[in-house]
Amino acid sequence: MLARIFAIFSARNREFLRDRGTLAWNIVLPVVLMFGLSFAFSGDGRDEYTVGVLQEAETLDTEQHPFLNTRFIKFVVVDDESDAFRKIERHQFDLLVQFDDHDRYWVNPDSPKGYFAERLLLQADAADRGIIEKEDISGDAIRYVDWVLPGILGMNMMFSCLFGVGYVVVRYRKNGFLKRLRATPLRAFEFIVAQIGSRMVLIMIITIFVYTGTHLILGTRMEGNYFTLMLIAMLGAVSMVSLGLLIAARITSEELAGGLLNMINWPMMLLSGVWFSLEGAGPILQAAAKIFPLTHILDSARAVMLDGATILDVMPSLLALLTMSAVFLGLGSRFFRWHQI
Repeated sequence: MLARIFAIFSARNREFLRDRGTLAWNIVLPVVLMFGLSFAFSGDGRDEYTVGVLQEAETLDTEQHPFLNTRFIKFVVVDDESDAFRKIERHQFDLLVQFDDHDRYWVNPDSPKGYFAERLLLQADAADRGIIEKEDISGDAIRYVDWVLPGILGMNMMFSCLFGVGYVVVRYRKNGFLKRLRATPLRAFEFIVAQIGSRMVLIMIITIFVYTGTHLILGTRMEGNYFTLMLIAMLGAVSMVSLGLLIAARITSEELAGGLLNMINWPMMLLSGVWFSLEGAGPILQAAAKIFPLTHILDSARAVMLDGATILDVMPSLLALLTMSAVFLGLGSRFFRWHQI
């Protein structure tokens, strides 16, 4: 028995080592992710809080208040009061401060990070002057659960579309199912469109079910139109499925497909604003996040759900998703391979 186990064990190891693409990817992926994350979150350490500083000057003067010298806090200068209040309400800022003749601050009472940022501010102010005043935010403060719901739904859509299609197509190719389909009049474009349609229907049913349940149980916020939100979800699903099919267009190894899909999933999940806002990140990082379909899905969905945005307001994001879907679908059809060799 041990001899048979060892024989299978050795054969599987040789199979893995002979698959140079998979072997190289297992070595390259963690290195690429580490260098990418170290660049994205470079500095003295990842900032734990994002605090807006309301002032007209573009440059931050840290001598205004001891709080501005606090480590692990990203201070972002803003000059538009209404925009600053909106970011506080939507958990993009953990705290908003203003230091002038009348020192004051604003905080979202439903923000856990805002609570601790407020404690740090009050401690620093007590050691300095102890005269800063707290002011109320105009309008209803948005709960974190309201803000994070689109992120959770989008993340679930991302994993379901990419792995549910990309990984399956690679398995079809490996076990010869695609080779048999090649003998039929079916074209690559038709096969890809059928895969997109099937996965889109399934993911939409799941997303609607999850959203309806959380909305009814938790009473999550919905200020906009359900049709607009549905359109965003449909275009987002199409773009994600098309991306998964593009990745799997020519791959024959399931291990390599898993590595490639993870290389897309993790940066997208970290940079698209699933769990936290990138408001305090650098402009390069914010611009890089726009290349991911998930960023446009979440930005437009949050605009509809939290701000009551109309279809015209989110049209740039919808056009971006349409363009990405067309590019992914065209390239996937062009490079699609039915058989392994």
